[in-house]
Amino acid sequence: MAFDRYFADGLALEEEDGGWIDIIKILVISRFYHPSSGLFIAEHLYEHSAMEDFFGIPAQQIYDNRLYRGLDKLLPHKDRLQRHLKERMGDLFSVEYDLFLYDVTSTYVEGEHAGSKLCQRGYSRDGRPDCKQVCIALVVTWEGLPLGYEVFAGNRHDSTTVEEIVGKMELLYGKADRIWVMDRGMVSEENLDRLRHDGRRYIIETPKACLKQVEQHL
Repeated sequence: MAFDRYFADGLALEEEDGGWIDIIKILVISRFYHPSSGLFIAEHLYEHSAMEDFFGIPAQQIYDNRLYRGLDKLLPHKDRLQRHLKERMGDLFSVEYDLFLYDVTSTYVEGEHAGSKLCQRGYSRDGRPDCKQVCIALVVTWEGLPLGYEVFAGNRHDSTTVEEIVGKMELLYGKADRIWVMDRGMVSEENLDRLRHDGRRYIIETPKACLKQVEQHL
């Protein structure tokens, strides 16, 4: 399988990490078959599917903490994996990279997380200001295919992420002639100046305060 070859050659996992490839496969298959949490996979999905027979791993050896640690094994290889998946999508599908849609969401977490730099209190899209959260930034093509993501501190304003994301995507996919599409949360004069630099094009929603300045004329 190309999946096995990539993890064997591309990720160069340590020899003792070889068993993690099966854990990563289980996570990927589960995401396609029945998107759910690691806990649900461990307690229900794995043993009630054909995966136990296919992988030959007893159900009692597939538990939530092991699945979560499988993601930890992938994290150091995130950028390389994103580039690989982008190339594979280009081989399999007719994907255009002339328009990127960028947005930020948040997800809250339970507990204190006192030592975490990422888990912070900020604007809660979940309506849970009592909980700390992290912000998740995602870039997709106009077809909805994901190209990359980043995790930011929960108190990070959307507009402060634009320069970093644009730079990261151009590093991964080049500075092609493309259009960036974002919502009004990304707007600042500094961001617009940066996007105009080197001829970048964009479609960004106008803040309501700016609309009030021209509504009479309109």
